[in-house]
Amino acid sequence: MGIISIILLVIFVIAALLLILLVALQSDGSSGLGGVFGGGSDSTFGGQGSKVLTKITAIVGGSFLVIALLLAVINKGPGADTLLDSVTNDQVQETTEWWNDAAEAPQE
Repeated sequence: MGIISIILLVIFVIAALLLILLVALQSDGSSGLGGVFGGGSDSTFGGQGSKVLTKITAIVGGSFLVIALLLAVINKGPGADTLLDSVTNDQVQETTEWWNDAAEAPQE
């Protein structure tokens, strides 16, 4: 795992936690967690607070998705292209021996 992958992973976790916090702070008609800070007020961060929180949530959500895709591309291992390419000859030989042993067994 390279240094870039580790940095992206840390940013990814921070973005996930921040996204959870931002979604919890937004009030959708009810008080939500926004009421914890100010009581019965409709807006936690002033009159334009909901617009700001919505924009910040969209930015953090978009960055979360982009970072997730980057991590998937960076951490993709140099594996086989197909499932059949990943099967080794030993596995095939063991399977064939088992099948042949069962077929050659004398029936009583």
